[in-house]
Amino acid sequence: MTLLNILYLPDARLRKMSTPVVEFNDNLQELIDNMFQTMYHAKGVGLAAPQIGVNIRLCVVDVSEGKNHPQVFINPEITDHSGLEKYQEGCLSVPGAFETVERYKNITIKALDRHYQPFEISCDGLLAECLQHEIDHLNGKLFIDLLTPIKKDRARKSFEKYIKSKQ
Repeated sequence: MTLLNILYLPDARLRKMSTPVVEFNDNLQELIDNMFQTMYHAKGVGLAAPQIGVNIRLCVVDVSEGKNHPQVFINPEITDHSGLEKYQEGCLSVPGAFETVERYKNITIKALDRHYQPFEISCDGLLAECLQHEIDHLNGKLFIDLLTPIKKDRARKSFEKYIKSKQ
């Protein structure tokens, strides 16, 4: 398996609408494995293909404490939602920045799994938050787009401070 490079803001590839996955082959399976390895290495709970420069509708998620419940979502689509809740979010593509955002509390998603089988899942809590965050990536949106101008500026400064500390 290979660690992939995670794109950081302001990379324009993060702002592109992703295309549906249409080729189901060994290359896709290898990409999924590499995405999980990259996400775990970066200590994330979710990673969308656009974050590693691949413009397809694919995300991987594992919100379990033991990092032992990997989930694959190919061509995910939110089909139902209810309630609103505030969550503290960060992003592997905007490291160092954490802010409170409002997301749906309960969602239902239909997608394909890593074996290309259709499934539907209803969820809440961290999984619902994470899936909405990753689906936003598939639509060319970042969590900072949901912030007020003041919070967005604060997130930008935190991100810049993080990047400067790594140079």
